[in-house]
Amino acid sequence: MSQPATAAPQRLYSLDALRGFDMFWIMGAEEIVHTMSKATGSSFWQGFSTQLTHPDWNGFHFYDLIFPLFLFMAGVATPYSVGRELEKGTSRNKLLLRVIKRGLILVLLGIVANNGLGIKPVSEIRFPSVLGRIGLAYMFANIIYLYTKERAQMIWFGALIIGYWLLLKFTSAPGFPPGDLTMEGNFASYVDRLLVPGHLYLGIHDPEGLMSTIPAISTGLLGILAGNLLKNKPYSEQQKVIRLAVTGIIFLLLAQLWNLDFPINKNLWTSSFVLNVGGYSLLLLSIFYYIIDVLGYKKWALFFRVIGMNSILIYMSGHFIDWEFTTNRLSGWLGQLVGTPYNAVVMAACYVMVEWAFLYFLYRKKVFLRV
Repeated sequence: MSQPATAAPQRLYSLDALRGFDMFWIMGAEEIVHTMSKATGSSFWQGFSTQLTHPDWNGFHFYDLIFPLFLFMAGVATPYSVGRELEKGTSRNKLLLRVIKRGLILVLLGIVANNGLGIKPVSEIRFPSVLGRIGLAYMFANIIYLYTKERAQMIWFGALIIGYWLLLKFTSAPGFPPGDLTMEGNFASYVDRLLVPGHLYLGIHDPEGLMSTIPAISTGLLGILAGNLLKNKPYSEQQKVIRLAVTGIIFLLLAQLWNLDFPINKNLWTSSFVLNVGGYSLLLLSIFYYIIDVLGYKKWALFFRVIGMNSILIYMSGHFIDWEFTTNRLSGWLGQLVGTPYNAVVMAACYVMVEWAFLYFLYRKKVFLRV
């Protein structure tokens, strides 16, 4: 039986599971597919393997969804976290400080993830990062959420992606024609080269640069709007699922239309990219929410929830824990028993399971890294 929005839980099981599904692919699952592709030579596995890589510039692969989906989910959680505090009477100014603090902590963690804890010259430090973009986009999206109503949040969403499109359409790096979207000629990369200290990931461009963080705020805002629908709107659960799914399909269609003028490009986080990953994110959220929270099929999702509830920890862990060494010590014998060519597949799967066992231990002990 459908529950009204007012009876919504304070934490979505499906959101934790979806976050875990997202992290699953970058904690080692992609290597299972890559090694399977090499072992079998199958066109299916080769195609799957290609989807777990990034295009060189324009275009879209499934792997491009992982980062923005995580940012989208950070937005979905906002009405359940920041929104709940507002309902309790916590002042907006107090929540503002909390949001800024969290955003800046993620920026610092991103710098550590990029560069380690050693002392380096500023010229050798890469400041932009995945966690840094999540921190900044989350922070600004939440500030908009704190001080505006839903209609204004929608306007901000549209204004940011339209404004970014117009900015790149009528500007360029010096010596290039207006609207140039090559790595060398686009205005966003040029501004990053001028303003961002240290070095950029690709020398002349950084996929997590300062300028392309602007449309990423819209990705966080879209998550906030989706979270508000699930938590506060007076629709039945089935109606919420339908609205999420239909909006997702509309976004995918609009993204393909916009792609004709403003190519889908993760490196620049183009406006068409925002709509494209937003569409897929809404569809995935609708599927997970329907199966887990509406129909109540939760047991199968425990595997992903264990990952999702410690997502930042597992992301950072590879910089401090030698998971490959641990896997070889624990499971090397299994790879030897299997032999070539599938030993690489088995070891890749063992790598993921060793990480998951670690996360499950923490899950049972209720130890979670909170930022």
